[in-house]
Amino acid sequence: MKPYYAKDNITLYCGDNREVLPTLSEASVDFVCSDPPYGLGFMGHEWDHGVPGIPYWEAIQRVCKPGALMLAFGGTRTYHRLTCAIEDAGWEIRDCLMWLYGTGFPKAADIGKMIDKAKGASREVIGTKLGRPGYSLADNGRTNEVYHDLHNPAGECAITAPATELAKRWTGWANALKPAWEPIVLAMKPLDGTLAHNAETWGVAGMNIDRSRIQTADNANGADRKGKVAAGRWPANIFLDEEAATQLDQQSGHTASKVRIEKNFGRKDESQYRIKPVPGVVKDFGDSGGASRFFYTAKASRSERGEGNDHPTVKPLKLMQYLLTLLSTPTGGRVLDPFAGSGSTLLAAKLLGRPAMGIELDEHSCEVAAARLDSL
Repeated sequence: MKPYYAKDNITLYCGDNREVLPTLSEASVDFVCSDPPYGLGFMGHEWDHGVPGIPYWEAIQRVCKPGALMLAFGGTRTYHRLTCAIEDAGWEIRDCLMWLYGTGFPKAADIGKMIDKAKGASREVIGTKLGRPGYSLADNGRTNEVYHDLHNPAGECAITAPATELAKRWTGWANALKPAWEPIVLAMKPLDGTLAHNAETWGVAGMNIDRSRIQTADNANGADRKGKVAAGRWPANIFLDEEAATQLDQQSGHTASKVRIEKNFGRKDESQYRIKPVPGVVKDFGDSGGASRFFYTAKASRSERGEGNDHPTVKPLKLMQYLLTLLSTPTGGRVLDPFAGSGSTLLAAKLLGRPAMGIELDEHSCEVAAARLDSL
């Protein structure tokens, strides 16, 4: 199949990945990072009608090298279906990562408004909210911040009063919470023997921990029991955006990591119970701040979307760059995104200088992805 886009070691195919993937070479991909449909019927989009099933993940596994890791974003309501499909396709589930953010918008219906609508009652407009999420131009109780941003730049939203007594009783009730995190399944194609054998034979094994360590504010370095210096904290399975980090820090308050001297696990010295720290090495970090300093911070900017990008689930480039670094091999590795959307994974790979391949069914999204790639 002819690529829709092919420049700078970045390739994008426009088509159904179940048709594209069989045309690709077996065991040619080092790792996978993707944001597949969550099956929530998001904003009525046809592409989000269901969670990709077993055949998708079997086709993806075929083109991956043994030991290849895969990160796939999911929705909190349908994550179980995503994980089961991946596992039933032969992948090993290794972990569940969490991306926490403070900028999600509620997709819920006000029950009072639904009651008035069902009764055909006309609600009185009593004011407006300019540029504020939580209100909709269509007075049906739905909330849609993306709709405001992309289709209603003025952001003028009507505030209406209940029209019936029953609606007054149920005003303020809704059927969903505001989303604030997304699960990310971490899976692995079964190894060819041991990790050591897989690394030697296929050039794929584990995660790039040292390149993905979380830097501290004062660039302090920790150390293990043998005194080996590590630049930053070991990466965790939770990621925060800046707003979520601020909220966490407000709850945790200001704390300090104590400078620790490790216990003696065998060798006795003059103290009998403790050994002296390695000269010039800090045990742990001895830094201070809010709890968010233990996690990676990423936030999407409007400029990242690019002109005309109306895709509703664009992921932050900094987050995608971090994930690609975490999954990378000693030679960098080739990444596959079988649900490329508007191309965030491909852009992150290009920024990192990594070869990447994406597949996207929607032609408009391919146009947007190609334009974003050319803009770099």
